Amino acid sequence: MKSLILGRYFPNDSIIHRLDARAKLVAALYFIGLLFFIDHGLGYLFVGLFTLGVMYLTKIRLSVFIKGVRPLIFLILFAAMMRVLFTGGGEVFVSWGPFTISSQGLWVGLFTFMRFILIIFISTVLTLSTKPVDLTDAINALLKPLRKLGVPVDDFALMLSISLRFIPNLLDETQRVMDAQRARGVIFGEGTIVEQMKKLVPIVLPLFASSLNRAEEMADVMDVKNYQSGEKRTHFRQLTWHTSDSIALLMMVGLTAVVIVVNYTMV
Repeated sequence: MKSLILGRYFPNDSIIHRLDARAKLVAALYFIGLLFFIDHGLGYLFVGLFTLGVMYLTKIRLSVFIKGVRPLIFLILFAAMMRVLFTGGGEVFVSWGPFTISSQGLWVGLFTFMRFILIIFISTVLTLSTKPVDLTDAINALLKPLRKLGVPVDDFALMLSISLRFIPNLLDETQRVMDAQRARGVIFGEGTIVEQMKKLVPIVLPLFASSLNRAEEMADVMDVKNYQSGEKRTHFRQLTWHTSDSIALLMMVGLTAVVIVVNYTMV
């Protein structure tokens, strides 16, 4: 669990850290959406180099980003393999019942693998370089127009803030429980699937009980502070848009132009 870095913030003084949280959030979501329109290997090469450049600008070691991918690598490989086996087209290498390994399937599997890796990398850049409070304020600001439709934007932002705040705590507590179970002789990752699931019971139950207690304590604190849902409130921290934020979004437009050129010229 120590390798999981979801929700963790790495303080640093980099260009990416100094960007407005709204710009980073919009750019990250736009980048993820753009990945699904790339259908050529050269396009993934360009966006891959772009992602590595952004990671370098964070001044965070590459090993930190790799740690964020490592716990999910088997799930990513499984998804890519499913695309390989169930995608036909091109030259067929192996055919066995409903499973087919073809040249088109191999390319689709490779693209799926690259897409997942790049999504994790760019999402990790967002969370490592943005404080959870700033990220919550950015979501609140971007969803502000939905208030006119009756959407409880403030409540949604509060729930997201609490979730991001306690994810690292939950991961750390999971690690402590697992270490305690190992000290009692429990060996994780061995035995049949049923035996491994039984080993998870002493972990899930304490975490579930601890989460309920923490939620109850949080509710009591909010009640003591007279928190009222739907009330208009101010923000101590104010987000400020700079020229660098506009440049960051313009770079996404430039990346889109590259992807379009590659898709239409490499057919």
